Amino acid sequence: MPDTTAEQREKLMADLKLVVADAEELLKLTANHVGEGATGLRERLNDRINQAKHKLRDLQASATETAKAAGHAADDYVHEHPWKSVAIGAGLGVILGMLISRR
Repeated sequence: MPDTTAEQREKLMADLKLVVADAEELLKLTANHVGEGATGLRERLNDRINQAKHKLRDLQASATETAKAAGHAADDYVHEHPWKSVAIGAGLGVILGMLISRR
């Protein structure tokens, strides 16, 4: 999943959390149904929910680590090239100011 953007990852994590919550609610609603097939299905669904939760935690940890690494890289760059960073920030500020004033 290295091609996905941070926004896509966040949306995917939110969607997965919603699916897991819905599946857990479905398990609770069908808890009073008895039978060998229903029991087996609930056990398999419960196992899959647990697997999805673990994958979701791993994905979230990966996204957090990637964000931290990007933050550290930006911090290192600013410390190594302070004047270049100031010039870039000022240039972006001027461009943004021009765009805002055109409205």
